[in-house]
Amino acid sequence: MSVFRKMLPIALMLVVAAAGCAAPEADARLARLELIDLPGSSQAFERALEPIPIQLPRDHGPHESFQTEWWYYTGNLLAQDGHRFGYQFTIFRRGLTPGEDERAAGFATSQVYFAHLALTDVYGGDHVASERFSRGAAGLAGAAAAPFHAWLENWSVVSMNASGSRVRLQASDASFSLDFVLEAEKPLTLHGERGLSAKSEAKGNASYYLSYTRMSTTGTLSVGQTPFVVEGNSWFDHEWSTSVLDAADEGWDWFGLQLSDGRDLMLYLIRRSDGSLESVSGGTLVEPDGRSISLEKGEFQITIQRTWTSPSSGAVYPAAWQIEIPAYGLSLEIAPLVQDQELRVSFPYWEGAVEISGTSSGMPVNGSGYVELTGYDQDMGGIF
Repeated sequence: MSVFRKMLPIALMLVVAAAGCAAPEADARLARLELIDLPGSSQAFERALEPIPIQLPRDHGPHESFQTEWWYYTGNLLAQDGHRFGYQFTIFRRGLTPGEDERAAGFATSQVYFAHLALTDVYGGDHVASERFSRGAAGLAGAAAAPFHAWLENWSVVSMNASGSRVRLQASDASFSLDFVLEAEKPLTLHGERGLSAKSEAKGNASYYLSYTRMSTTGTLSVGQTPFVVEGNSWFDHEWSTSVLDAADEGWDWFGLQLSDGRDLMLYLIRRSDGSLESVSGGTLVEPDGRSISLEKGEFQITIQRTWTSPSSGAVYPAAWQIEIPAYGLSLEIAPLVQDQELRVSFPYWEGAVEISGTSSGMPVNGSGYVELTGYDQDMGGIF
C-alpha cells in the first residue's frame, strides 16, 4: 500500500490543464491540497464496500470508477559478482472524474499518472530515487487489462502471458536502468476479506488489494555504465480505492517479507494521531503452497528496536523491528540493508530493502523483503 500527499500541488497543475477547466478558488479545502474541488468530487467515485469477484486479467487493469490506484513492484536481487540490490517500481493513477473520459482525442483526460523508481545498492551503501508525472492521454501514460500493461513514458510493465502472472518490467533513469522478467511462483493472494482490505472501522475506508507475493526475477540492471546480470525475488501489489484513511490517521508501516522456508508475510499497522493503532491493522501469511491466512492485529506484535532521523526531511523513522506471531511459530528480526532509503521526491517517505533473521516453527529462518513507512514527515489522514 502507498499513498501520498505532497504530490498533489504538482498533480493539481497537471490535472487542471488535462481536464481543460479553470483552476478552483483557493478555499479551505484547496489549502489542504485536496483534489475534491476538481471536476467530479470524490463522492462521485465508487467505494470499496463489499468483496467482489476477482477476475484476471480484468482486475490487473485500471478501475477508473475508483479515485486512486497503484501497481507496485519491489524486490531484492543478487548479481553474479555478488553485488546485492533492492529496487522499487510503482505506477500510480489518480482519477479526476469517475469512468473513462468521453473525449477520445488529443490530450484530454480524466486521469493523472505518476511513478516512482528507486534503487538500493547494498554494496555501495547508496539509495537513489526519481519520479515522473503525466496525464493519461496521447500515449503518455496509462494502463490496460488485456493484455495487462501499465506505463508512464518509457517506464513500463507488460504482461507476457494471458493471466498477467509473467511480466516484463523496464525503466531507465539518468543514473540506472533495469530490464527484468518476473514470474509468479504462487497464486494471486487476496488480502483481507476475499480482497477487501479494511483500513478503518468506517464502511468504505478500504481498498481492493491483490498480490503476487513471490515472483522469481531475472534480468539486467545497469548502474551508470556498469551492467549487472541479476536474479532474485520480487513482490507485486495492486490496490484500488476511493477513501482509505480516517482523518485521525497519521500513516502506516507496511511489511512485505519473503522467508527462506517458502512463507511470505504481509503486515500493516495504521497509526492514529493519538498514538494508538487502527483496530483493523492486520496482515496475511502466505504458505509455501500459496494458501493464505488472514491475520488480525491481536495475532502479532511488532516492536520497534531503534529509530533513524533523516538528515533531509528531519523525519524520525523506525529503523529495526522484532515481529512475533506465536500461533504460527514466527519470531523475526528485521533490519534495513541500507539505513537511508528515504525517497526524496515530492513527499518524503521511507521505502527500503530489508533483511530477515529469526525462527519459524523453532527452526532457523532468514529472508529479505521491503518495508514502507508513510506519515512520518506529514500526516496522511483524510487525504486518501
